Amino acid sequence: MYSLIDGYPNIRARNSSMEASDGSQLFEDTSGAGHGDPAAGFPGLSDPMSNLAMAYGSSLATQGKELMDKNLDRFIPISKLKYYFAVDTVYVGKKLGLLIFPYMHENWEVSYQQDIPVAPRFDVNAPDLYIPTMGFITYILVAGLALGTQNKFSPELLGVQASSAFVWLIMEVLAILLSLYLVTVNTDLTTIDLLAFAGYKYVGMIIGVISGLMFGRPAYYLSLLWCCAAIFVFTIRTLRLKLLSEAAAEGRLVRGARNQLRMYLTMAIAAAQPVFMYWLTYHLVR
Repeated sequence: MYSLIDGYPNIRARNSSMEASDGSQLFEDTSGAGHGDPAAGFPGLSDPMSNLAMAYGSSLATQGKELMDKNLDRFIPISKLKYYFAVDTVYVGKKLGLLIFPYMHENWEVSYQQDIPVAPRFDVNAPDLYIPTMGFITYILVAGLALGTQNKFSPELLGVQASSAFVWLIMEVLAILLSLYLVTVNTDLTTIDLLAFAGYKYVGMIIGVISGLMFGRPAYYLSLLWCCAAIFVFTIRTLRLKLLSEAAAEGRLVRGARNQLRMYLTMAIAAAQPVFMYWLTYHLVR
């Protein structure tokens, strides 16, 4: 008996044989079309466009870097910072000795080689940023230790101590720059030089606080008094050569008047160092 079940495979087989004999299909299979490279229909278009985009992006990045470096160098010569950190162990030892015992030192002039100051590791009179930077960090650590001995230590209070010392340092440098502008002093001192000279006082501050923690408040006053006198002498003997270097090329009357202003300015800068040293340390020793 013929049944639907028996006839179904025969129908499929007959349809398959008809498709094979005809050699074509009713509908073309287009499922794979359009899923390849979008630029496949336009040979040679993809590579030039991507290369152009990469070149344009590189050009923008280069211009942005040059603009950023130019604006930074306008305020702080970043390219010169390497000079101020060119120190070694011998220089650091000599400089610390000069900051604490400046009285016997005779030659305070910075050495030059072909109109370029030599690196600090070759000249103890050259300013550096290594000692001021390490002095600032050490001062913050010593301040934390001192606050701990008074049961007042907290991260917030230590942050206030650090930010206060940094703000006073920046204000001091800005005040010196403004004073130099008002007095119309032409000098080769840079902002980084002033930052270095203002940062040397942290050495005396550290000595004073440590002496007070170890031996009491009288030791703090004695050691701080010595360090204040030393930094006063160091600052005057260092800055007077920088601030008075222009006077030789001026007339006698002009030279006399400006020399007096420059000497007052030098003494004011030197006298400000002990004030800051006491202001930033007196509350750390009880």
